[in-house]
Amino acid sequence: MTAPGVKFFSTTAHACSYLPGEQAITLFADPKSRMDRRVYTELSDLGFRRSGNYVYRPHCATCQACVPVRIPVDAFHPNRQQSRVWKRNSDLSVVVRDGSFREAHYALYERYIAARHHDGDMYPPSAEQYASFLTSDWSETCFYEFHAGDRLVAVAVCDVMENGLSAVYTFYDPDEERRSLGTYAILWQIEEARRLGLPSLYLGYWIKNSRKMNYKIGFRPIELLINNEWLTAR
Repeated sequence: MTAPGVKFFSTTAHACSYLPGEQAITLFADPKSRMDRRVYTELSDLGFRRSGNYVYRPHCATCQACVPVRIPVDAFHPNRQQSRVWKRNSDLSVVVRDGSFREAHYALYERYIAARHHDGDMYPPSAEQYASFLTSDWSETCFYEFHAGDRLVAVAVCDVMENGLSAVYTFYDPDEERRSLGTYAILWQIEEARRLGLPSLYLGYWIKNSRKMNYKIGFRPIELLINNEWLTAR
């Protein structure tokens, strides 16, 4: 590890959240270690992600299915379907908020989890679970609100790093499926990274055999972290 002063520990084997029947091991940065934007950036380059105050990455002995991915924003060009999604949402306005808890955000999150992830480990949602998952004491986190008129339809939670944006999570109105708001939020964050002069949008992990992860590989070009080297997917 390159991040100076950061210690790491690994969990015991536990049920994998992504692949049924598989066991996973997770490597965590010691939460007592000093974490800031610079250290977080270095760790993100090594494939780590943030969940609340915790920074982690998969550390499985026999499985390498979880592949960190990022989009080089200057090289990205939307495909035909993504261009249609962008045009379809041209009526939306965006407001940037800090990481403070807001009832409107949580109400939308609660609806989204109940409708889209009622069979997962995030259900049932709670305000405590929401805050411990999305907010952090040390990260520079933005909550991007997407509005259709005066109605909040989506929120994209994003960390600002030294070399890019890290897309933490997006939740949206489950009744607005026609808009493809998950795809639109990524397209918008790509443009936001470009506007800020940041080279990459980090999307977390892509798993080839996970249907829920398939959308990530549709953004091209995309870079995969293979053997600690970022390589462009073919």
